Amino acid sequence: MNLGEKIIQRLREEVGSKEYERYLKHLHYDAEHSRSDRIIYHAPNIFTARWIQSHYAKTLAHLFEIETNVRPKVEILLGGTKSKETPGSPTTAVSNKSSTPKALLNPSFTFESFIVGSSNQFAYTTAKSVAEKPGKQYNPLFIYGGVGLGKTHLLQAIGNYRLSRGDRVIYTTLEHFMNKFISHLQSQTMELFRENYRQCDLLLIDDIQFLSRKEKTQDELFHTFNELHNNGRQIVLSSDRPPKKIAGLEDRLRSRFEWGILADIQPPELETKIAIIQKKCELDGIHLDNEIIHYIATHMGDNIREIEGTIIKLNALSTMLNQPITLEFARNAIKDQLKEKQENVTIDDIVRIVSRELNVKPSDIRSKKRTKNVVNARRIVIYLARNLTPNSMPQIALYFGMKDHSAVSHALRKINEIVENDENFKVLLQELSNKIGTATKKVE
Repeated sequence: MNLGEKIIQRLREEVGSKEYERYLKHLHYDAEHSRSDRIIYHAPNIFTARWIQSHYAKTLAHLFEIETNVRPKVEILLGGTKSKETPGSPTTAVSNKSSTPKALLNPSFTFESFIVGSSNQFAYTTAKSVAEKPGKQYNPLFIYGGVGLGKTHLLQAIGNYRLSRGDRVIYTTLEHFMNKFISHLQSQTMELFRENYRQCDLLLIDDIQFLSRKEKTQDELFHTFNELHNNGRQIVLSSDRPPKKIAGLEDRLRSRFEWGILADIQPPELETKIAIIQKKCELDGIHLDNEIIHYIATHMGDNIREIEGTIIKLNALSTMLNQPITLEFARNAIKDQLKEKQENVTIDDIVRIVSRELNVKPSDIRSKKRTKNVVNARRIVIYLARNLTPNSMPQIALYFGMKDHSAVSHALRKINEIVENDENFKVLLQELSNKIGTATKKVE
């Protein structure tokens, strides 16, 4: 084992095997061109090179200093590039084809780290197919769904996959694309703009819904789309809604967005949310017992980014306060977030969703009818109202025209008894809760 490899193993001891497996094991020490004051490692692709340079270069330099008494400059270059690299630009690409994308892809957004469930299976499968055979069957790929459900993850997973195979990839948000377009338009350098966006192998654009009513940007994107598509280059777009529901979108663009395939991502079911939390804990080295994981999954809604942020918050608070993460600790840490969610949900919202999902009229739920399906729906509404809204039992009783809150208390006891003995019913309640949360977010 040479010195460079020895240092990597020491770094592995400091950062742990998970981080080593994800990034550091791909490094190759360049003994031929390294000197005591300049250490060179090679990475297999641009995003790994940039990531390691920004996160570990200083630590590597420190470890070399401990070993040699000289603090070197550590440079992470692309694999295959040697001493011809310009000092000070450690992530220069080996060719124009693999040049740096305009927005740095997050290397943790891969297909392997994406949790697949029935809510996102189709989007995942089509994204993987596009990554493996770009510009072929699904061009463009248009992924749509609510906030925080994984659209950006899939876009960047495609980008990371193709980037690692030497393609020139551009990932951008629609806002960034538009700002660059305006800037080049004002400086009369549109040729540079077009050369950049029309000569890539893969163009990924996030949040395409903001294209609404941007006439000049739509015109430029229309021609960029045509140029790439005609040359067999892959285009992947994401939006919070399908093309037909993007107001102010030109028909010619809407038509092109629908040329390939539309893949939607639905709010995750409970099992998928639990798997996502478990994966996040595994990657970040955070221990949460099953009871806490289930609590987060059932109370934090569907926004995956928000759920992951909650896990990070719990871990940070636990470290700062030097306290273990218990269920009570978790409840106290996120109670303000839950209160905010509850304040946005009304009993009318719950009645509307439950009546639709259980095929019971809203008027029947609020009536005195005692048929089995109506009583069941009414009890479910009462249970969800108590858990998802700030209403007290007397307030819920008043909503249903009951004499006092004892009938509400009885309904809650009956539902809790069913939940304890019927796992399918428990899942139904969670699915209804998810749909209520998603529906109220859309109204806001």
